[in-house]
Amino acid sequence: MSELRFAGSDRYVAPPELMLAVNAAITLERPLLIKGEPGTGKTLLAEEMARALQLPLLAWHIKSTTKAQHGLYEYDAVSRLRDSQLGDPRVSDIGHYIVRGKLWEAFDRDDRCVLLIDEIDKADIEFPNDLLRELDRMAFDVYETRQTITARQRPIVIITSNNEKELPDAFLRRCFFHYIRFPDRDTLAQIVRVHYPTLRDELLHEALTLFLGLRELPSLKKKPSTSELLDWLHLLQAKQIEAATLQAHASQGRVPLLGALLKTEQDIAGLGKLASLLKR
Repeated sequence: MSELRFAGSDRYVAPPELMLAVNAAITLERPLLIKGEPGTGKTLLAEEMARALQLPLLAWHIKSTTKAQHGLYEYDAVSRLRDSQLGDPRVSDIGHYIVRGKLWEAFDRDDRCVLLIDEIDKADIEFPNDLLRELDRMAFDVYETRQTITARQRPIVIITSNNEKELPDAFLRRCFFHYIRFPDRDTLAQIVRVHYPTLRDELLHEALTLFLGLRELPSLKKKPSTSELLDWLHLLQAKQIEAATLQAHASQGRVPLLGALLKTEQDIAGLGKLASLLKR
C-alpha cells in the first residue's frame, strides 16, 4: 500500500508545518499529539484528515471520568448477574457481556482508520500512562475471555489536548508533537474564505481588525478563538451589518453581537470600561 500523505482539504486550511507533522507521524507510525488553545481546529483536523485520506474516523471523546480501560473494553458484570437470576442461557458465554471500546473497534477493522482521542487532558494524570503499553504494542489482553486483541491494521492515532495540564514524559516520548499556533491575519482570512466565500472584502477587513484587536487586549480572561470568529461573521451576515457600521461601532469601542466573541462577564465588563475611556 502506498504511503498516505495529507495535504489539507477544501474545508481545512492546514499550514505547511502542520501537514509536515501529520505526515511525519504517519511515517513514524506514532500517535500525533496536537496541542493548542480551544477553537483552533484540533478536532476538525482529525475529521478532515479522515475525509481527505478517505479513511473511516473513530472518535473517542474524553471526559473527566474516562478511564483508559473504557477505550479497550468494559465487562458488564451487572447484566450478567441479572441474566443469571432470570435463567438466561447466555450467561454461559462471558463474551456476551464484553462491551468493546474505541481502541478495540479500531484494532478489529480490516481497513486502516483514523482514531481520534479527543481532549486527553480532561482525564486524570494516570490516563495517558495507562495507554502506553497498548499504543506501543497495538494489542491488549481481554482477561475475562483470555483473548489478545491485536490491530489488524495500525490506525493513525490523533490525540488532542487543550494544554490544561501537563502530560507525563513517558507518554510524550512516544508521540510526534505539534502545537497549533493561533493563525496570523492572512491565514485567518483564508479560513474565513473557506467557510464564507461570498463575504465582502470590506467587511472581512474590518471584522479581522476588530477581532485581532480584541485578542491583543491584555485584560481578557478568555481570548476569542477561530471558531468564535466564524460564528460572529455568520451573525454579521445574518443581521446584514456592513463594514461601515462595524467601523463606526469600533471607533466608539463597541462590538456588535459581542456575545459571540467574549464569553465571560469580566471580559464584557472590561470592554465596557475601555469603551468609556475611548469616548472621553
